[in-house]
Amino acid sequence: MAIIRPVTESDSSQWLRMRHALWPDGSLAEHQQDIDRYFAGDRREPAEVLLAIAAKGTPVGFAELSVRNIVDGCSTDNVAYLEGWYVDADARGRSVGRRLIQAVEEWARSRGYRELASDTHLENTGSQRAHARLGFEETERLVLFRKVL
Repeated sequence: MAIIRPVTESDSSQWLRMRHALWPDGSLAEHQQDIDRYFAGDRREPAEVLLAIAAKGTPVGFAELSVRNIVDGCSTDNVAYLEGWYVDADARGRSVGRRLIQAVEEWARSRGYRELASDTHLENTGSQRAHARLGFEETERLVLFRKVL
């Protein structure tokens, strides 16, 4: 069973590996900048990072958390937000993701938050199913737009 604990600087390389696996569009250098910023004390996004550690001591998953003051579909302000949630492919199906979310919920409750929100891409049906299995309810779907000025 995985142990869930906050990330430490000694976990940087494993966090970097998993972060890049979750968000491959970002370069390793960009992810490293975010990690360095976090350990330098800039804890806006993410505000907290939790790691799932396998029995052999290797990180196999993470959750990045923030607090957003406005979240569509939520009734409170200052909502705990699951910015990133990842489990290595070979560790999936072993309740690692569930344990991460339980720890995320504990983190949010201990700080007085009453709602936990998250998002995923429309085509990421695996993530949608995982969220639903863990009690998240879909609140809406969006199409995002931009216009270059």
